[in-house]
Formats: sequence, structure tokens, C-alpha cells
Amino acid sequence: MASQTYGAGNIQVLEGLEAVRMRPGMYIGTTSSRGLHHLLWEIVDNAIDEASNGFASEVQVTLHKDGSASVFDNGRGMPVDTHPTMGVPGVQVIFTVLHAGGKFNNENYAYSGGLHGVGASVVNALSRWLSVDVFLNWTHYRMDFTSEFDPKTGKVEAGKPSGPLQILGNTRKRGTLVRFLPDDAIFEDTRFNGEQVARRLQELAYLNKGIKITFTDERVPDASARVRTFCYDGGITDYVQYLNAGKNALHPEVIYMEGARDQIICRAAIQYTDGFNESLFSYVNNINTPEGGSHETGFKAAFTKCLNDYARRTGLLKEKDSNLAGEDFREGLSCVLTTMVKNPQFEGQTKGRLGNSEVRPVVEAIITQQMTDWLDNLKNQETATAIVTKAIRAAQAREAARKARDNSRRASALEAAPLVGKLSSCTGRKWEDNELFIVEGDSAGGSAKQGRDRRFQAILPLRGKPLNVEKKHLDQVLANEEFRSLITALGTSIGESFSLDSLKYGKVIILSDADQDGAHIRAILLTFFFRYMRELITAGHVYIGMPPLYKVQKGNKTIYAYDDKELSKATKAAGKGYTLQRYKGLGEMNPEQLWETTMDPSQRKLMRVSIEDAALVDRLTTILMGDKVEPRRDYISEHADFNRPDDFELPPDQQAAREGA
Repeated sequence: MASQTYGAGNIQVLEGLEAVRMRPGMYIGTTSSRGLHHLLWEIVDNAIDEASNGFASEVQVTLHKDGSASVFDNGRGMPVDTHPTMGVPGVQVIFTVLHAGGKFNNENYAYSGGLHGVGASVVNALSRWLSVDVFLNWTHYRMDFTSEFDPKTGKVEAGKPSGPLQILGNTRKRGTLVRFLPDDAIFEDTRFNGEQVARRLQELAYLNKGIKITFTDERVPDASARVRTFCYDGGITDYVQYLNAGKNALHPEVIYMEGARDQIICRAAIQYTDGFNESLFSYVNNINTPEGGSHETGFKAAFTKCLNDYARRTGLLKEKDSNLAGEDFREGLSCVLTTMVKNPQFEGQTKGRLGNSEVRPVVEAIITQQMTDWLDNLKNQETATAIVTKAIRAAQAREAARKARDNSRRASALEAAPLVGKLSSCTGRKWEDNELFIVEGDSAGGSAKQGRDRRFQAILPLRGKPLNVEKKHLDQVLANEEFRSLITALGTSIGESFSLDSLKYGKVIILSDADQDGAHIRAILLTFFFRYMRELITAGHVYIGMPPLYKVQKGNKTIYAYDDKELSKATKAAGKGYTLQRYKGLGEMNPEQLWETTMDPSQRKLMRVSIEDAALVDRLTTILMGDKVEPRRDYISEHADFNRPDDFELPPDQQAAREGA
């Protein structure tokens, strides 16, 4: 029970870095894997800031066998002289004082992603130990920090210096090396994901032309695969070509634009493909802005106006024709837009949108000038004509899709007819509590309809595999009965008309068989959501149901196993004399079993779908769902391991029972 009195004595003062350990989510968002990697990104971003401002040419990131990570840059080296007011070395201030750093003004760093001064100190606070080696003025300095339990105070002393700044000797090296071990008392799992780290470092190498980034994962058994180096002299031009692997480019060269005005730098790399999807990825000071912002708005406005003006000037658009929409010009567009801003202000649900209003007119002016110059160049006329011609076809397809939508609405087809006999809706009036299960097949759909809780669970069965939308126009997608039914059930519309405000269900759950066909259906549905309803994923509404693979029965005791590891535990727990059933599909479960294992919120397992790296998802979606066979075959050959043994060995009688089932 709360205290009846409240006075100054009730106010708790958290000193030093204690507040970070008590409320880590306030500083890194979460203590899950995402928060763990956030620690590494904080240190990496400091190194990249040195490089992007011209002080370093190389960054080295290492994941060590002991679970620690280290980052080195050959920049200026962190300051080791005594701070004028705090009386301790500058490096100690950086790692022990919140909101202390050299990025609050523009004297030390013209452009920076980390402007709050909490990064380095937060990493220190959430680590068991951290060490900093500074190579400066021919001298090697080191300072160590530890987070240890103090029996006198009963608290963990976070990130305290283990001793004074040391001088270890002379050196020819220059720069800073930071190594830290995440605290397993804070994080759910302290193992870094090597592939995730490599992807982010590769992205940074593309965004920072010519900077060499070396990634070493000492945990990899194969010595030849431990070290990867990323360095791209073409910068974002190379990035666009990488993103378009597996696509058919409309023109071989990448259109590159760059300009600076009012201390804002803007760069854009563009290449069109014969596809129908827009792939625009924007960054501010090396930070991804998936929700766009003022820089994207300025780019799109300038890009659309320049191409419309060109189309009219060359007669590709007649006087009677309406201007083409921005979405028409962006069909098949692959673009990387990067902007450098002095004091970026981020907003939005995930801080993924640039809010600086002054950036839009600057970017618009730079792109207008650069695009006009490119369009006026005679050698570019063929490519420019191809771009406008493609946009005209996109406008025609968009108009056909609009008419299809209008006709469907007038006939009530989109509102009701496709759902007759399909959707079993729920009675709940709170959309955020309602769930829509997209179920593979009529048989499983029947079981789900009978087993569900009608108050908040709706069922939409699919008949066969839906259309692969990767190479389809919007009007072709709308012509597909399965997707029309899904669009109507969700209530959000689609594409440019999509509105999350109209969503009827808080959870959209894909429920398919645990086999190859089921995996293919999941991939098709996720491709549809990614291409036409991406905000549904980014807002956290899309889930994958996890039905069990096995049922272990002994007497009245039933244990469900969702993978082979759980089966091993289940069979050991059951002992001798059990029966084993291997579910080949959802249709084999009766309504009670389907509810008990897959639909009951108190017992089921759901996997929420998220987008950690939109550029990577875009590229892989093209490779795996596009029409080019060779890139898909190469990807499967490189990444699929068909010889990996099971994680456990069942005894011969149990193995036979499993295979027989």
C-alpha cells in the first residue's frame, strides 16, 4: 500500500549512471536483442561520426569470443586532457556523465547522428566492464570502468573508473578503441547477432563513400569467414546497384545528384527497374528514416515537378493530359536519399521521421537544380523518355485500379460479396482487441471457426495459394478474389489509399501449415503486406501463428511440441509407453486442439513480424519472390544448409515412431 504521507524525504535521487540501470528502456528502448545491439550502434556511430567528418578513414568492429565487442577508429582520439570544470580526464567525463559530449555545438562535428551525449555513458552503465584505449600524440592511454555490486550500499556501482587514466607507452597509432561486455543482469540475451551487425556495417559503408569498415567475428569456427571488409568508392551509387540485384534495370547507369546549401548536404542515387514497386530509402546523418520526413517530402516534390515539366516540354504529355502523380513517377524507382543536417530533429512513433521544416525547401532546391541539369543533357534523353513513358503506363494502371475499386464499391462487391461464406467475423467492438486469423484451406478454416472465441476472433479461410504480387500491378492485385476479401476484411484499403485508422483488427495472424506449401503461403502474404500495407507491419499488427508439430500422448497427459528440441524434452518427460503424432497440417487438428495449441491467448505462441532493415527486406523480397531464377538459386545455395543434423538424436524406437507418424 502506498504511503499516506509524501514529502521531500520520499524523493529518490539517482546519482551518476544509476538511473540508466534502473530504467534502461528509457535510454535504449528495450533490454531485448534490439537494446543489446543498440549499445554497439552507439559506439559504432561515434566512430562513423569521426569518419564522416573527415577525421578517420577506417573503422574496425570485432565480436570477441568472451561475448564482448570492440570498436576502433583511426580518428583524432578521445580527449585525455583534464576537463576545465570537472577536474578529470575528458574520456572519463564522456563515459561517466550523462549528456556530456562534443556534439552539442558544431565546432567538433559538423554533422552527427548522436546529439544527446548519452550514448557512451549509457553503454558504460549497462556493461559489466568497459575499457577505452586512446592513441593520441604518440602516446597510448587507457582507462577501465566496471559495474560492481557494493555490499555497503547494496547497489551496483555503475560504470565506475577502476583507476586513474593510465599511460601505457609510446605508439604510432592514432584513434580510439572501445571494448565492452554487456551486463547479463540487464539483458535477456547478451549474444550479438553477427549477420545483423555485418548488415548494418555494410549499410554504413555504402552511406560513407570510401571509408573502410572491417568486421571480425571471432566466434565463427571457419577462420576464412571471420573477417569481412566493406568499402565502396561509389557510395550510395553502389548501394542502389546492390539493392537492384535480381531486378531488371531500365537504364544501366545510376543517376547521381549531390548539392549543398545553407549548411545542408543532399545526395541521391536513382535507378529505375521494370518492376512496379517503389523502393525509396532515406537517411539523415547516417540514421535511417523509414517514416520519411521533410527531406523526403522535398525530394518527392522536386522530382515529380521536374519530370512533369520535362514530359510537357517534350510532348510526351499533351496539353489535354493531366499531370502525372508522384506515385506514377516512383513506380519501379530504386532510390537512396541521404541528407546531412546540422541539428536534426527526429519525430514519429519510432523517431524515424525528420521534422526539421527548413530542410524541405533546401532539398527541393538542390534536387530541382540537379534534376533539371540531368534532364537538359542530350545524352540522357533516351533514359528520361523511358522513365516518363513508364510513368504514363503506371498512371493508366492506377486509373484502371481506381475504376476497379469504384465499380466494386458500387456493386458492393468489395464491401460484402467476396466475403459471403468466407469471413466469420467477431462480435467485439474494440478493434484493438480483435484478431483476424488468415487460415490456409477450408478444412483448417472450419476447425478454426468452430474452435475460436467468437467475441474477439475472426476467421478468413484462403482457398489455395494467393497471387504472388511481386510482379503485379495494383489493378491485377485488386482483381484477385482472395486479396479483395482480405482488403475488405481489414478495412484499410491498399497502396496510396491505405489508412491504418480504418483497421478493424489489432492482430492480423497468418495461420498456415508447418510445411513447404504453408511457408510459401506465408511468404506470399508477407510480400503483399510489405508491398501494399507496409505500415500494418511497422505498426506491429502482423503476426505468424505457431501451430505445434507434434503431440505426445500418454494416458490422460498430452504434451504439444513446437519443434524438435521441444519434442526431445516432451518424450523424456513422458517416459516409456507414449504415442506420438506428427501433424502434417492444421486440418488434422479438431477445433478443441486448434484452440488449445494455437488460438488460446493464454497458451499459444505468436511471432510478431517486424522490419529491422527495410532495404534488406526489399532486396530479399525481390530475389526470393521475383521472376529471376538465377539470383534466387544463388541465394539458396549460399544460405540454405541442407546437411545440418537435427539438434538432438531420438532413440531408435522414438525415431521410428516419429518417422512413422
